[in-house]
Amino acid sequence: MTTSTKKILSWVLKAAILALAAWFIYHKFLTKNSDLQQFKSLIINLDSTQVTVTLVSVSVLMLINWFLEALKWQYVTRKLVDITRWKAIESVFCGLTWAIITPNRVGEYGGRIMFLPNRKRIHGLFAMIVGGLGQNLVTNILGLIGALWFIYNFKMQYLNGLYFACIVVFVAAFLFLLSLFYFNIGLMVKLLNRVRFIKKYNKFFGIMDRYHTTELFVILLYSLARFLVFTLQYYLLIHLLLPEIPMLTIAMMVFTFLIIQSALPSLDIFDIGVRSFTAATLFAGITDQQIAVVVCVSLIWLINLVIPAVIGCLFVFKLKFFDRDA
Repeated sequence: MTTSTKKILSWVLKAAILALAAWFIYHKFLTKNSDLQQFKSLIINLDSTQVTVTLVSVSVLMLINWFLEALKWQYVTRKLVDITRWKAIESVFCGLTWAIITPNRVGEYGGRIMFLPNRKRIHGLFAMIVGGLGQNLVTNILGLIGALWFIYNFKMQYLNGLYFACIVVFVAAFLFLLSLFYFNIGLMVKLLNRVRFIKKYNKFFGIMDRYHTTELFVILLYSLARFLVFTLQYYLLIHLLLPEIPMLTIAMMVFTFLIIQSALPSLDIFDIGVRSFTAATLFAGITDQQIAVVVCVSLIWLINLVIPAVIGCLFVFKLKFFDRDA
């Protein structure tokens, strides 16, 4: 393939990504903005300063969230190549643009690793998996704690004490094994090396065995910080519309919602419907204001995923699909 052909193909790919992202944004927000209209109707009697401060705070927390993810991305890629903090930020936002048009946001992986040198991209995929495992561990620990709290406070009429104790023991054992797996990723690498047709790719997945316990703990701290930022965003919006719900209740319900959400496969274009239904069903046990809950979830989705995806469009044209791509 000639250099000129590579350049043309590269521009076509970039244009296609932007076109798909633009179609998604138009489809969801210029033709279907009922959630925003409902939000306006819900805040009409609220103090405008309080509403403004809350929305600004949630938006700032969005930037903090993705900045933390960029720091984590920069940290996990240190095993491969030193990238600047700004390049880490660019790759994270660009990955979000890819994410909204792919199932389960798998495009986020592609969007990020394209900012790495060509020979390090597959390695970068496995480095990103390590970061994802850290986030998954935090989500499972806090999410299952929230789920146990939810069961104990709202579902005990369907269970006796023995059944609940068994659930607690099972959850504790599961989290112990999950933590053990995370801090011993090298064991998985050793297992993969025993599979003949997989072993030959060790130069790629072997990167996961290079992270020491201290480094895995740092990744876990970044993941915990992001999870707490998520929770604070939800708390601020829910407290704005439903101030009667106690802070602990909101936090535990959000923990539970986030683990359920993480377990549901989806395409981001339909994800808001899945999230809204899940949140409305879950919160039905503590409030009859389901519309307010759905609006909160929709706004978080808009602020945390769609706005960053729009920002990421600015960096799509910096992608280099080929070695000599300009």
